[in-house]
Amino acid sequence: MKNQLIGKVVSDKMQKTVVVCVERMKQHPKYFKRYKMDKNYKAHDENKTYKVGDVVMIEECAPISKDKKWKVVQKITDKKKEK
Repeated sequence: MKNQLIGKVVSDKMQKTVVVCVERMKQHPKYFKRYKMDKNYKAHDENKTYKVGDVVMIEECAPISKDKKWKVVQKITDKKKEK
């Protein structure tokens, strides 16, 4: 099974590519305080169907370009429905 992550689309300005921000909680090894970390992933979006604010699931795939090694699998929620 391939790695799958859930994150929010933060940019859709490129052709066939969206930038997805994935947040996760991490714990400090000595002090055990939990804190948020986030990382941006470039994901392949063939038909340009996903917009900024959508929560999507991305999946690891073979490299498409230098930075793009993920593809969007499905939309979890829509930004219009959250309001």
